[in-house]
Amino acid sequence: MLTDEVLIRTDGAAGILSLNRPRAIHALTLAMVRAMAEALLGWQRDPAVAVVMIDHAAAPDGDPKLSRGFCSGGDINLLRHSAVEDGGIAGRKFFFDEYRLNHLLFTYGKPVVAFMDGITMGGGVGISQPATFRVATEATRFAMPETGIGLFPDVGGGWYLSRLAGRLGQYLALTGARLDGAECLWAGLATHMLASADLAEAKARISAGEAPGAVLDALAITPPAPRIAAHAADIARLFASDRYEDVLAALADDGGEWAAATLATLHTKSPQTCKVALRQLATSLTLPDFAANMAMEYRIGSRVLTLPDFAEGVRAVIVDKDNTPQWSPATPEAVSQSLLDDIFAPLSPLEEWKPL
Repeated sequence: MLTDEVLIRTDGAAGILSLNRPRAIHALTLAMVRAMAEALLGWQRDPAVAVVMIDHAAAPDGDPKLSRGFCSGGDINLLRHSAVEDGGIAGRKFFFDEYRLNHLLFTYGKPVVAFMDGITMGGGVGISQPATFRVATEATRFAMPETGIGLFPDVGGGWYLSRLAGRLGQYLALTGARLDGAECLWAGLATHMLASADLAEAKARISAGEAPGAVLDALAITPPAPRIAAHAADIARLFASDRYEDVLAALADDGGEWAAATLATLHTKSPQTCKVALRQLATSLTLPDFAANMAMEYRIGSRVLTLPDFAEGVRAVIVDKDNTPQWSPATPEAVSQSLLDDIFAPLSPLEEWKPL
């Protein structure tokens, strides 16, 4: 599939996917997802391609305002229109194909290098975390902010976040907190940290046939101290429960400034999708492989997409920008176990997600 929204080329030993929607911070469209999957399938069979690199294209005329990120997420406008206008049909199709791309990258038979230079959120996490090498820079801003718009940390978020140490994943999933490059390296979300100025050299050397790991090791910088590490013990203690009400109570009882600020953040999030996220991460740890995780996330996405909180969250945060979403249910206590069971329930055999 041809699209100018992602630039697909080979250079020496490398197949290169460069996201090319700078005015949308390279948010993924269905055309981009399909074009990337098609290229990856072709390169998988091409002996001349030894490695795949995923980055973002340079902004037009070098405009710094259009050079802010690797990938800000998925196509929220498509998803919201689908939720409001077609009962989620187009949105589910986007999820289905996007999750196939995520799984293809996770199981890919050749090394993949993702350059997480700048904003790396949502769908950007989904195409970078499966990579063999995940390169952060001083500009990296990593987050899974979905609970703030009535969604959940999908694109494999259940798998990656649940496997972080010390309940950091639960903290990130609920709060949508942003990590910088040094914090990503500390957490294991990045394998290397390079200066943005050295990325061109890294890509050129990898394309010339040098081993990706050796190149990245040689160019890696010593990161500053990760600020989030100072709160690691607090996160492990206060986010220890998989019951959302327990997390809120622990934060309320703590009395500390950091806990109070974190509690205030959680009060802005969708109670429903916060509960979904905690169950998602806990369930992921019981699953046999990444494909099973993606099947679970597709079930969740198919249901959550058409529940009131998503359309309302996008309205409040992205469309009207009044930041006063009216969540439904409005409180954690009102999010029933039966609602959660319905969200996580299997789909019909013909509707279930399957990998490529």
